[in-house]
Amino acid sequence: MVATNKSNGDSSFIYNPELLRNLEWNSVQNKVTPFITNEQPGEDYFLVRPLQIDDYEKGYLHLLSQLTIVGEITKEEFQSQFLKMQKAGCYFVTVIEDIRDSKIIASATLATELKFVHKCGERARLEDVVVNNTYRGKQLGKLIVLTVTLLGKKLGCYKMSLDCKDPLIPFYKSLGYTLEPGNANTMMLRFESKL
Repeated sequence: MVATNKSNGDSSFIYNPELLRNLEWNSVQNKVTPFITNEQPGEDYFLVRPLQIDDYEKGYLHLLSQLTIVGEITKEEFQSQFLKMQKAGCYFVTVIEDIRDSKIIASATLATELKFVHKCGERARLEDVVVNNTYRGKQLGKLIVLTVTLLGKKLGCYKMSLDCKDPLIPFYKSLGYTLEPGNANTMMLRFESKL
């Protein structure tokens, strides 16, 4: 069994950063050219790591606003939500920081859920994938998606799924994701927003 969030020695991280060490990049090395990994991200000023509680100051919410509506969130609200997610132990928010500017430039969330199926297995979902628009073209989207995908594998998840818009299907296919026959549509029910 792989160590989980609960064994996080540094409480400033949303999950234990040791989980990002020694991911199985050899299984996906043909997906990224030139070959980069979370430990060798191509530029020495890029750092791939778990979200930290002080990333509010590093523009994490501004980055998310390039993906969807975030709303007005205070530092205290951010930290409160961070601590709840950290305590839950099933949120693996992974970011790429440009350490030259102390700025979060990419992010993806791996969320896991416990199941009774698949011998009491664990399922993973890939969510909230975003790369700062000024950093596109550097393979950071591939890097962040493959990092959390390999993390899901390392955690022992039996399946990883995602929802995406039609134009992004070729991108995810290039990384090994497939459309499930008979299950290619996503349906949802939205509740009234607090925004």
